[in-house]
Amino acid sequence: MPGTLTPERTAARLCELSTDARAAVLVDAAGSLAGAGDLDPERARALGELAVKLFEAVDRAPRADGVEPPEQVEAQVEGGVVYATRNPRWTLAVVARRGTLSSLMLTDLRSVLAELEGGPEIRTSVSTATAEDLPDPPVPELDPEQA
Repeated sequence: MPGTLTPERTAARLCELSTDARAAVLVDAAGSLAGAGDLDPERARALGELAVKLFEAVDRAPRADGVEPPEQVEAQVEGGVVYATRNPRWTLAVVARRGTLSSLMLTDLRSVLAELEGGPEIRTSVSTATAEDLPDPPVPELDPEQA
């Protein structure tokens, strides 16, 4: 079907959707790199291996009886954040800027994996506004007696 997302394009698709995404990789269930966007092959392989190891560590962590291993993780690292999500076929991981909203990045990860699995294409809108078009944020007035 034309327009269907391929494993090779998945990591690049995630980076297109989020301006906070610096690098992304897609790893298959066997732990092999399936897609890496514009990363050089050596760095892509290393990031893919780290994503697999991250979930292996999460799977070994103790949890209450009957609680399944998490499908998503977030790890703070020097200079950024790693987010990853998985399903039985794929693991998608991204390195993002510090300060990225977790809920938005994890939603993007799940949405891109769903698109890869044949779900609807993610629709985006483009704003024509620039920073110069936006009003300055209000500055709160300080009462000298309360300062």
